[in-house]
Amino acid sequence: MAPGEPPVEQRREVIYEFIRVGGAVKVTAVDAASGIEATIVGDPAVGETALKRLAKQKLEYVMARRGQSS
Repeated sequence: MAPGEPPVEQRREVIYEFIRVGGAVKVTAVDAASGIEATIVGDPAVGETALKRLAKQKLEYVMARRGQSS
């Protein structure tokens, strides 16, 4: 378990979709349990890991706004 990462029993499965749009990439993160999704558009040069992290952060923000925890 990485520092700051929740215990295994509190982690939620997140599904990612990457779609290339011109010179950018659209990343959608979907919480598998609730179906809530969040989308970002980013530069593919930053890499898949960074784009996933940003999409997950936005998903957590959206879920918190809806009263659901991640």
